[in-house]
Amino acid sequence: MSEDAARMPDLFAGEQVITCHDEEVGLRAVIAVDDTTLGPGFGGVRWRPYPSQAAAVAEAQRLAQAMTLKHALAELPYGGAKSVILADGPLPAEGSQERVALLTSYGEFVARTAGTYVPGVDMGTTPGDMQAIRGAGARAFCADVDPGPYTATGVYAAMRAGVRHALGSGMGGVRVLVQGAGHVGANVARYAARDGAQVVVADVDASRAQTVADEVGGTVGDPLSAATDECDVFAPCAVARVITAANAGQVRARVVAGAANDTLDAPGVADLLRRRGITYVPDFIANAGGVLQVHGGEVGWSEEELTGRLERIGDRVGAVLQEADDQGVSSVTAALARAARRLEEARR
Repeated sequence: MSEDAARMPDLFAGEQVITCHDEEVGLRAVIAVDDTTLGPGFGGVRWRPYPSQAAAVAEAQRLAQAMTLKHALAELPYGGAKSVILADGPLPAEGSQERVALLTSYGEFVARTAGTYVPGVDMGTTPGDMQAIRGAGARAFCADVDPGPYTATGVYAAMRAGVRHALGSGMGGVRVLVQGAGHVGANVARYAARDGAQVVVADVDASRAQTVADEVGGTVGDPLSAATDECDVFAPCAVARVITAANAGQVRARVVAGAANDTLDAPGVADLLRRRGITYVPDFIANAGGVLQVHGGEVGWSEEELTGRLERIGDRVGAVLQEADDQGVSSVTAALARAARRLEEARR
């Protein structure tokens, strides 16, 4: 039995798994549709190398499940889906003939889903890529606007709610460690500094971290130890699964609230944090700002309406954290129960 076969994920965990292959342009991709109870499956296209085909399928399914939760909790009319394109090396330059040809081929596969799957921007893909997918006859979101700033606005609303719940205060004087100084992390750092927080910025790109820290009057931290460094709020806005069963006992933050998908390497880690008195804001609630912006653009929300919806992420976080306390469960358990109720109501 091959290594891929031995590690193959459960292909029947969601509604549908589609593999896409076009040898002529070098396309290998996976589309995972987790749940369409609330509407068509919407989720980004992630383009990066994978150690195996099984790993690519597993990531597509895992991220699709997270999108189901994100949309259910954000009260959006979409189901959960995600896709991955397997890269064999460095990605082709944006706008290059090679890149456009591959994405056009991929768009033709997406078009065959007849709207069951709607792609958007994710790691490795751009708004220009979504235009190529649209050009192949598929529906695609995020084609015109960078959702990053809106994601940051929602994450910061979630962070403020977590701080109010755990510390009973505003952001003034709170020590916030932001891991990741990309579009989302940099904006989260700016918002926190604006409200008087003491900001620490950590990024694998030291110069980028220094630039953001200088801008906000903060300091630079170590990206490798960020999850366990001393702070009031740890805001993971870069890589996934930074808090694990192995290091949860070393986390020193009072609040964990950030943009990174899959902050925890397993749902049970939330219980470990809870037992230590650490407030964890589920990432699939906190990072919903991008999908809210995308939907708002589709239905014509005004900027004022969108801003209100982004701020409501904080209200949702506060409600989930209170439910978790009242029921004596982790915030993840409370959030999953809330999402399950919405899905069940939609099925009736």
